Amino acid sequence: MADYTNYTNKEMQAITLAKCIHDGQIAIVGTGLPLIGASVAKRLFAPKCNLIVESGLMDCSPIEVPRSVGDLRFMAHCGVQWPNVRFIGFEANEWLHDNERLIAFIGGAQIDPYGNVNSTCIGDYHNPKTRFTGSGGANGIATFSNTIIMIQHEKRRFMQKIDYVTSPGWIDGPGGRERLGLPGNRGPQAVVTDLGILKFDEETKRMYLAGYYETTTPEQVQENTGFEIDVSRAEKLDPPDPEVIRMIREEIDPGQAFIKVPTEEPAK
Repeated sequence: MADYTNYTNKEMQAITLAKCIHDGQIAIVGTGLPLIGASVAKRLFAPKCNLIVESGLMDCSPIEVPRSVGDLRFMAHCGVQWPNVRFIGFEANEWLHDNERLIAFIGGAQIDPYGNVNSTCIGDYHNPKTRFTGSGGANGIATFSNTIIMIQHEKRRFMQKIDYVTSPGWIDGPGGRERLGLPGNRGPQAVVTDLGILKFDEETKRMYLAGYYETTTPEQVQENTGFEIDVSRAEKLDPPDPEVIRMIREEIDPGQAFIKVPTEEPAK
């Protein structure tokens, strides 16, 4: 019989992402781990949330996690199938009218203390060591929406100064967004990693550790962060219910598209 009391940090990351979505919110989800988090949220934590994707699918309720935003598993269980341009118009309407209702998930290769994200290049923009796919819709989303950032927790990713700002966070602190003409009442709300969840101080807009997993420690978070981070407010997060782990492994991602299930002891 399968043991669902053991879990991986990546599964904990997905569940933590799920808890960032609340009833009544519209959540913009992309590919990868946020799809699992959104599926868990829709089933357990926020059944009245509405999931939307940039391919134009609205009010999605996937039974099994889709592999991409155009997957038929999304299309089979959604309220509306719009073309992409209608999605953009709908999104813009929400941007204009309600800064609390819309939440979006983005990722990247680098992040700084104020939640600015780089998904464009490593090194000089004109002569980079590595070139990534770039913004896609992430710049517009980060400009006008509250965001949840998903990233693996490594020192090479958490940097004092990132190589390129693809998606704006709180820029350089209080008033930073307004100085650039960006909405000051929108911005990154949390960063969810494989080590814990980080939030942003209301006054300084600087990242701090809000919660860590029972398999990690605040010291481990600091060791894997390339800048000084406040861990004094960190709380240990409750472990997931075994039923949630069973649901992820057997129902949401049975093909292990995004989370590989350990055959013996979980990697922690």
